[in-house]
Amino acid sequence: MRNSPIGVFDSGVGGLTVVKQLTGEMPNEDIVYFGDTARVPYGTKSPSTIKKFSIENVLFLMKHNVKLIIIACNTSSAIGLPFLSKYFSVPMIGVIKPGAKAAVRSTRNGRIGVIGTTATISSKAYENEIRAFNPKIRVYSKDCPLFVPLVEEGWAGDGIVDIAARKYLFPLKEKKIDTIILGCTHYPLLKSAIQKMMGKAVRLVDSAEETAKEAKNLLEECGLKYSGGKRRARVKFCVSDSPDKFLMVAKRFLGKDVKTAEQVKDV
Repeated sequence: MRNSPIGVFDSGVGGLTVVKQLTGEMPNEDIVYFGDTARVPYGTKSPSTIKKFSIENVLFLMKHNVKLIIIACNTSSAIGLPFLSKYFSVPMIGVIKPGAKAAVRSTRNGRIGVIGTTATISSKAYENEIRAFNPKIRVYSKDCPLFVPLVEEGWAGDGIVDIAARKYLFPLKEKKIDTIILGCTHYPLLKSAIQKMMGKAVRLVDSAEETAKEAKNLLEECGLKYSGGKRRARVKFCVSDSPDKFLMVAKRFLGKDVKTAEQVKDV
């Protein structure tokens, strides 16, 4: 299993921020990425639908003999991971617990902000994880539904993002938080605007970055880390809808061209 790939799934393209961090942390590990682009977004779906989609995504990745599954979707991590871990033996991690743990380590005044999709914020998943680590910490959450389409339209550096950031984040700034969790895998592309709004003293916790570190540690603990010499690892991209838009948007997330993506029709 050490030579098997890592499986990553997301409701669309946001999980590519996790892939980018994984290739930086573990450049020798092969990766199979599945973006459920035909059924995106998950953030507006019911919990039962999210669980159903998540099961189907896991079953698809297991066809590739993956040794670890990373749920790179915050919504699926919040709603699907507790359910999935009961029924599948393959190791799984989501993006919520690593981000929550890092935020608890980071905060100095015990005030943490969380931003994400409406479904993620409504689930209180980050809030519950943070309080499991330290019940004395105050958590302030805000859903930012416009952030995802702004990223996917390629407007990350546009002034409209600053306007949206000011509208969404000002209530958190008033709470004097010193740490904010980017609780959506799209949000790392908006770091500049978010940091500008919150100020330099506020630390931004990138859940994608923390998840990659957690994945590396888990593979080492389980004895599943690639054991061969240096190699050029492969990343296989699969999507459930036409790959054309995926290939275009992927460049923004990875900082390089993705030449091919396989369209999967039997998920």
